[in-house]
Order: sequence, then structure tokens, then C-alpha cells
Amino acid sequence: MKLNIVTPRTGLLWVRIGLRTYFRQPLALTGLFFMYTTVVLLLAIVPGIGVVAGGMLVPAATLGLMAATAEAEKGRFPLPSVLLSAFRVGRQRLRAMLVLGAIYAAGSLLATGLATLLAGSSAPPPADGQAMALDAATGLALLFHLPLFVVFWHAPALVHWHGISPTKSLFFSAVAVLRNLGAHLLFAAGWITLFLVAGSVFGVLGAAVGGASGVQAMVLPLALVLASMFSSSIYFTFRDCFQADADEAAGDANPTEPAAPGQ
Repeated sequence: MKLNIVTPRTGLLWVRIGLRTYFRQPLALTGLFFMYTTVVLLLAIVPGIGVVAGGMLVPAATLGLMAATAEAEKGRFPLPSVLLSAFRVGRQRLRAMLVLGAIYAAGSLLATGLATLLAGSSAPPPADGQAMALDAATGLALLFHLPLFVVFWHAPALVHWHGISPTKSLFFSAVAVLRNLGAHLLFAAGWITLFLVAGSVFGVLGAAVGGASGVQAMVLPLALVLASMFSSSIYFTFRDCFQADADEAAGDANPTEPAAPGQ
């Protein structure tokens, strides 16, 4: 496995290819993303272990959605079973993926707990102040999750497709993101712009049709579709940043092995 260095503008290419691939199988990819979010939401209501279990599923689910994108790119219809790709490999890689999930869940809980502790320490006034505290906690939690996103961005795919150990996959993921920081920043900027523009347009349309309820009716389904589109582009960030060595590809042939960069 070797790291590829790509130009910054490749980030916008990832957005474009992700959108193109999504529209090859829009119903399937949206349905798979909806299935994943439904499972996480159902787990979240389980007292005690629900949030932890949901966090542990994130790496495996990310890999499953990437595998679904790979199937759609090849013109095949991704079946629901593709979400279980991480659990249908050898015992060693399955164990590695579970370890990765445990690390992610622990890191996410730590980031959220630290954000809540810091945001709540200012003792804001009631009513409006409580809402401001909630917003501050959410913003801090997102900020504290950023390092987690960097080290986990490519980690599930490295474990699944290249057999890298959990700790090494986290290291290589961070190196890949930082070495290709321009491309990843443009990728993020492209999606943020798309989310803001689409949200504004559909929000205005919803308000014109039915006021606040119309906005909600428009924006919630739109958020699901946009999130599905975004998840369909993550695969390409990995495919172009890493490439299997010749001996690795020959010794570990996988039907969902990422294609060579630049395809």
C-alpha cells in the first residue's frame, strides 16, 4: 500500500464524481444511508449502551457505504447486504474493525463530554442563555471531533481493503489527510457550499408554499438526500489517496478493491 499525493483541485473532482455516482443509483444509495441512520437512532434510545454501540458502528457503516459506492460506480445495484461488508471478511479484519469502532466510540464520547463540560462551566442565565449554552456545546463538540474525523477518515477502508492494523490505519489516515490537505479542504468546501445553496433554495421554496411547516417538509428530506450524496463521495477520497502494491493486490484480491487512482 502506498500513499498518493494529489493536487488540491482533486477535492472538487471528488465532489463531482460522487454526485455522478450517486445519480447512477440514487434510490439504493439513499435507502442504504437511511437504513444506517435508522439503526443508529434506534440504538441511541437504548439506555446505557445505545450511544456507545452506535459510535462503534460508525467505522463499519462508513466502510459499508464506501463499498456501496464502489458497486454503484461499476454499474451494479448495491444490495442492503453491502452494509455488512466489514463483517463478512476474515476474523482478523473483523476484530480490527471492532477495535476501530471501540476507539471511535471512546473518542467521540470524550469529545462530546469535554465540550459539554466546557460549555456548561460559564453558568449562563436561563431561557435564552440555555439555548446559547446548547449551541456552544454543539459547536465545541464538532470542533473537538475534527481530529477524530482526520484520523478515522481513511482508517476503515485501510483496515478492510489493505489489512492494516487499527493503530497504523489511524496514523496513515492522518498522514494522508495532512499530505493531501488542499484536496480535502476543497472537498469539504465544495460540500459545505452545496449544502448551504441547496438548503437556502429549498428553504425559500418551502416557506413560500407552507411557511414554517413547508420549510420543514422541504429541508428534512433534502438533508437526507444531501447526506447520502456526501457519503457517496467519501470512497473516492480514499481511492485516489491510496494504492495497493502489486504484490498486495495479487495476494489479497478483493472483489470490491478500490480502482487505481485517476480512473
